[in-house]
Amino acid sequence: MTDNQVIDYIKQGVANGLIKLSDDNKRIEYLKQKKNRLFTNPEEQVQAETYCRLILQYGYPKHRVQNFVPVKMGSDKKEADIVVYNDDECLEPHILVECKKQDVSDAEFAQAIDQAYSYAFALPNNVKWVWVTSKIKNEFFQVDKRKNTRKSESDIPPYGVDKLAPYKFVKGADKLKHKVGQQKFFELQVVVQDELTRRFKQAHNALWAGGQLNPSEAFDELDKLIFCKIWDERKAREAGEPYDFQVIQEDGKGANEDEKQLDAKQKTNAGLFARINALYEEGRKKDPEVFRDNIRLTPERARTIVEYLQDINLNKTDLDSKGHAFETFMDSFFRGSFGQYFTPRPIVKFIVDVLPISHESLVLDTSCGSGGFLLHALEKVRKEANRIYPNHESDIDDHGDWKRYWHDFAQHNLYGIEINEQISRVAKMNMIIHDDGHTNVITADGLLKDAKLQEISKNHGFEYGRFDYIITNPPFGSAVKLTEKAYLDTYAFGQKDTSWLDLKNSGVKNRDSQSTEVLFIEQCRQFLNAGGYLAIVIPDGVLTNSSLQYVRDQIEEWYRIVAVVSLPQTAFTANGAGVKSSVLFLRKYSAEVSEEIRQLKLNIQAALLSENRYKEEVERIEKAKKDVLNNASGAEYDGELNEFKSTEAYKAWKAEKSAEYSEQIAEIKEKLEEAYLLQKQSALPDYPIFMAIAEDIGYDATGKQTGKNELDIIGSELARFIVEEVSREPV
Repeated sequence: MTDNQVIDYIKQGVANGLIKLSDDNKRIEYLKQKKNRLFTNPEEQVQAETYCRLILQYGYPKHRVQNFVPVKMGSDKKEADIVVYNDDECLEPHILVECKKQDVSDAEFAQAIDQAYSYAFALPNNVKWVWVTSKIKNEFFQVDKRKNTRKSESDIPPYGVDKLAPYKFVKGADKLKHKVGQQKFFELQVVVQDELTRRFKQAHNALWAGGQLNPSEAFDELDKLIFCKIWDERKAREAGEPYDFQVIQEDGKGANEDEKQLDAKQKTNAGLFARINALYEEGRKKDPEVFRDNIRLTPERARTIVEYLQDINLNKTDLDSKGHAFETFMDSFFRGSFGQYFTPRPIVKFIVDVLPISHESLVLDTSCGSGGFLLHALEKVRKEANRIYPNHESDIDDHGDWKRYWHDFAQHNLYGIEINEQISRVAKMNMIIHDDGHTNVITADGLLKDAKLQEISKNHGFEYGRFDYIITNPPFGSAVKLTEKAYLDTYAFGQKDTSWLDLKNSGVKNRDSQSTEVLFIEQCRQFLNAGGYLAIVIPDGVLTNSSLQYVRDQIEEWYRIVAVVSLPQTAFTANGAGVKSSVLFLRKYSAEVSEEIRQLKLNIQAALLSENRYKEEVERIEKAKKDVLNNASGAEYDGELNEFKSTEAYKAWKAEKSAEYSEQIAEIKEKLEEAYLLQKQSALPDYPIFMAIAEDIGYDATGKQTGKNELDIIGSELARFIVEEVSREPV
């Protein structure tokens, strides 16, 4: 068994004849004792695994390990979960184990410790060791019935061992030679996704449930300690050297046993906290932008987190598992606490998979959130590396080339901007958990100009005209107001659109506000190089609302429209948003092509204005209207003309006449607009556009899996379309 393999003790227990599962794994039988229990009980699952571990991992003879041991507590009878005996007759209890379900609260876990301690003292003879476990959290004690004491320990002793080292987890423990009678140390273990998610949630709950921290502060502090955990695993150390991110027991001093144990606990917590802070400072020196403030936990609170994470290996846990675990925990937290909604994974996967991103591509997300798009781009390049270096796990040279292939891409080619500082920090942590790529994620307003972004971040990679791909889901529904953001007047979409048929055009004027999604379409164009791709999730209003025709007109000048993929109404419902959306795929034209299109459109407009004598016709109609209104007669009115013009009858007549002439002008405009549209369509470059409607994208409005994802089929066809129809064409 190597250090990066998951040990399934239930499966091993079945194989070794310790337990038997039946009724579709709903029942478990402990074969030695012939006791049958309900295995769907979460607490029973922990007890079954612990029972198997005592025999298979700690080496205790199975006939000395008993479940469900009666304990007389005064006039009551209780039941200890597991007792390990010193003798074959099972008369001398040695270890008592109390098992709890994995999602037990810290308060309930503390009660379980007291309960186990009372059982240990109620059993006849001396119980020397107590182990309280929820599988994901463990506490070990050495007890002395005569002195009425319990001393925290690093572990329980394996069979045949009495004295323990103050720590349990060491580097390369699986490769160390273990002699009978000596303590067995343990290497960190990988865990499956569900268990890792549970550990993150339990650790977070333990931090804020007591009221000392609010959920947001607890999230930040958990992030910091995960950061320390990853740094500790990556730290160079000799085989057999203990990890720093674990509880290492200290001896205490005092006049009596209570003072001695209290001092030991305080010294243990202080030593752990010092090691954690050392890891944190070491990491911050290399990555000062990940965390700017210090760890704000007490030593006791820090220990709580360590107890949940100390025995697992985050670096060697499968990328998908730890990525899903972190994102599942993170999404549920932000959705509940901040109303922040991140792009669902099926949509992220679809967008990234259809684009021909390679390890040489420069990729940017201007509203990166938790980093989902960037992470999937990294995963795409990592899979590409796996295909190119299939022997990277066994061949040292291949491994180095394989690592550089994707790690250089992660470190130098992935860029993200996120306006919310906490979410930006989460994106960096998310990428660190995925083995890096956080270096170029910055906290800033994604609509700031590139020079300002470089000034804020001290990162000159955020430069206009540099990126090959931008993949993003910008915020919807909010508007940038000129009074709030001075940069609005620097955007073309920050200016009022004036129709080519408006003869009273007094020049370009600033808009009072503009929607963020529209501004991001322009910002992304500025960041792309000529020929670069933009894949952006936008509300359907941008594509359909008549009031936004000016946006679509501008898009056709700036970009080749590659594809429009309509998403179902429910695409974002499960994440808390209900706006009907589509994914728009665009390819940026060169400045020369954009100017050619602009001039072509202007020439068509000028020709139509001239051929139809538009200005003269409008002026003629306006003059006719003016003459009619000026010649208004009050003959039927008994009084002066000025008095007639003040009546309601005159006002109604004037409005009717004005509408008649305005209608004449509107008819001319409509005729010219139709002619312009026909001529423009004929004159502009003709190219195919990929159009698709996805009605089922793998989940329903509640987030429940449907078992069908039309984006898979659409994505396959769109990827082919881009390679065959789009990528080879000059821009």
